Amino acid sequence: MLVVDSFTDRPFAGNPAGVCLLDHAADAEWMQRVAAEMKHSETAFVRPIQAPDADFELRWFTPVVEVALCGHATLASAHALYETGVADGPIRFQTLRSGVLTVTRSPDGGLLMDFPACPPAETEAPDDLGEVLGTTPFWVGRNSQNDLFVLVADEEAVRKLSPDVAALGRMDARGVIVTATADPGREYAFVSRFFGAGVLLGDGEDPATGSAHCALGPYWGERLGRDRLVGYQVSERGGRVGVTLRGDRVELSGRAVTVLDGDFKA
Repeated sequence: MLVVDSFTDRPFAGNPAGVCLLDHAADAEWMQRVAAEMKHSETAFVRPIQAPDADFELRWFTPVVEVALCGHATLASAHALYETGVADGPIRFQTLRSGVLTVTRSPDGGLLMDFPACPPAETEAPDDLGEVLGTTPFWVGRNSQNDLFVLVADEEAVRKLSPDVAALGRMDARGVIVTATADPGREYAFVSRFFGAGVLLGDGEDPATGSAHCALGPYWGERLGRDRLVGYQVSERGGRVGVTLRGDRVELSGRAVTVLDGDFKA
C-alpha cells in the first residue's frame, strides 16, 4: 500500500490517493472497506492481468462508493508501478466503466494519461444553485459523468467559494465543478474547484481532480481557441493539471510524489 500525492511535485500538496498493489483478484466489499479505512478521496486497486489490450486491472473507490473514473488515483497508480519497478514502459489499465486507459512517462519525468473527453452541454441551473454556492453562476452545464459544470465571474470568485456542502450533496450530480478564467499573468489558463459532497467525506471538496479536467479541458479549449492548456485547482492543497485535446480524448499530464510505502495486513 502506497500513499501518493498527485498533480504536484512536492509532498503534502496535490491530491493524496491510496494505491493498493495486488497480486490476485480481490473482493469488491473488501476493497470498499480498505478505502473506508484509508479515508482518501480515492483508493486505487491495481493487479496484473493478461489481456490483449491491457496489462493491469484498475478500480477506484471513495470511502463510500466505487467510481467510474478517477484521474488523480490513476496518476498515483502509474507512479507507484513505475517507482516500484513493476512497470517501465507504457501502462494500459483495464477499467470497468471507462475502457482502457493508457499512461506513459514523458522525457521530463511527468506522466501522461489518455482519458475520454467529457465536455459539458448547457443545462438549466438548479433553482437554488447560486444561493448554495454563494456566488452567481454565469453558465451551467452537465456532462456524461453527471457533473454540474458552473462558470463564475473570475478567479477570485472561485478561490473565495464557501458553499453549503450539505445542499450540494443533495443535488442530482456526481459532483459540482466551479471554474473561471485565470487572472492575467498566471502560468495557467483557468482555475477550478470540485465538490463531490455525495461521495466524499468531510467538506466534500476534492483537492485536485483529473476527471473534472476531462470536462474543463474541452470547455476552455473551445473558448480560448487552444488545444494545450494548464489548469490549476485552487483548493487548499492545490493541484496543477496539463490538458491536451485530441478529438474525443484528452491527455492529462502531471507529476506525483510518494509519501508513504508499507504493507497492508488485513
